[in-house]
Amino acid sequence: MTGGASGIGAACVERLRTQVERILILDLDPSADIVVDLCDRVATAAALREVGPVDVLVNSAGVIGPNRPLWELADDEWERTLAINLTGAFVVCRALLPGMIERGWGRVVNIASIAGKEGNPGLAAYSTSKAGLIAMTKSLGKELARSGVLVNAVAPALIETPMNTSIPHGAREYMLERIPMHRMGRAEEVAALVAWLASDECSFSTGAVFDVSGGRATY
Repeated sequence: MTGGASGIGAACVERLRTQVERILILDLDPSADIVVDLCDRVATAAALREVGPVDVLVNSAGVIGPNRPLWELADDEWERTLAINLTGAFVVCRALLPGMIERGWGRVVNIASIAGKEGNPGLAAYSTSKAGLIAMTKSLGKELARSGVLVNAVAPALIETPMNTSIPHGAREYMLERIPMHRMGRAEEVAALVAWLASDECSFSTGAVFDVSGGRATY
């Protein structure tokens, strides 16, 4: 579980404790089982070589990134957002998928975003990273379709998490107005769907994106 120390990741940890024997949290937070910066590919890969077999991977680590027009973004702001939200998931998948394939069973759930489908103004780096994560999910689902390893994504709309408290008021209102239920989602609502996608009950869905958007999604 990447990003399992807070927000959606923490809610997924609590929910999955009922169906998984052992959960390891990979996060920057000192409370994590594996403290590592996903921007550091070498350190991340080295840490994952020590964890042993992994049957369920939830890629939940993420940052909002800068909230400004694209043409005002600095190179390092763009690169850091993609490094954590997209490349981090790639590095972890690359390290853990071979073991799942060898054992003939695995579940990967990527926490994307409705922004990856529709884009949010002022959040170009975040939206791009989540769109990339959705595309990676679809490609992996097809590549592994006959392996016993299923790869899916969830695309939440605005969820009540510590990360989203950093979003400026105007941007939050923009997102909220587009949710027909007209409320923020709860992390445990996302975790409930993740738990199903990580289970044996999910057996004929792969390369798919499941919305948790209060009706915002249009496709």
